[in-house]
Amino acid sequence: MQDTTEDLDISLADLSKDDWQRAIARVADDLGAFQPLGDAHFATFIDDDTTLLVTFETVQGIRSLSKMAQPFGWDLVKANGWSHLCVISDGDTWFRDPAVVGYFDRLVDDGFFDEFERVVFYGAGPCGYAAAAFSVAAPGATVVAIQPQATLDPCIAEWDDRFIGMRRTDFTSRYGYAPDMLDAADDAFVLYDPSQTLDAMHAALFTRPNVTKLRLRHLGGTIQTDLMDMDILFDLISEAGDGTLDAQGFARLYRARRTYPPYLRSVMAVLDRQGRAALLEALCVNVTTRMNAPRFARRLKSLLAAKS
Repeated sequence: MQDTTEDLDISLADLSKDDWQRAIARVADDLGAFQPLGDAHFATFIDDDTTLLVTFETVQGIRSLSKMAQPFGWDLVKANGWSHLCVISDGDTWFRDPAVVGYFDRLVDDGFFDEFERVVFYGAGPCGYAAAAFSVAAPGATVVAIQPQATLDPCIAEWDDRFIGMRRTDFTSRYGYAPDMLDAADDAFVLYDPSQTLDAMHAALFTRPNVTKLRLRHLGGTIQTDLMDMDILFDLISEAGDGTLDAQGFARLYRARRTYPPYLRSVMAVLDRQGRAALLEALCVNVTTRMNAPRFARRLKSLLAAKS
């Protein structure tokens, strides 16, 4: 096993988009492989351990979410010594590109995934769709998909009006309907907020015996970012890679929401809209007892004043 820590401990921030991609390619070539996939996609592979993390990410997401402008999987490579295959798109493409499909077909034909004892697929949103859809290439894999779309085929998901521009894209050919592609996985975890109606409708399509739905009510529509901010996404994927992730383990990690202000503000707003004054007062008392929370303190003051 090679030591990749020093090679990956470089910041790619503040580079132009072209320079950034060239830097990514150099690192990948040094540690494994770099593969262009048409005009809008490329893949990087870091060869290290017998656990393989496969992430689907976007250029824009990497450059905005990572302080070092590195793919999310690099942190797990550095910490856990895993191997990492990252498929990157320029923009939200749902990876429905013949070049990406052909790439995974070649990986299957070459027995690439057979070289690893454990394989984890991860993505969020359109990348969550891809993680589920392409996981069929590695039977027995574990899949973690945050707010995934099942398909954008209007014959199935005409109710999703968020991505109308994708309706002419083929979601019926190879690796097309993501829920069916999960049949080969050992375990899959679909994370979503059931109060986000369209996300919940897609999640319903993923109902399978091997799928665990993790409901994050009131967290909203940016779950990946929120889990990063709570410092639990890293642990979540690590547990998936160790084969220990389950609903109970996630519930333990998700207790971090109790000190996460955006979540607490969301719950406060919901209780306010519903006019549930007693629960709202209890929430404000609980939060102000544990944290420095001026907004909750002000709301509690107004609730107590209204009662007097």
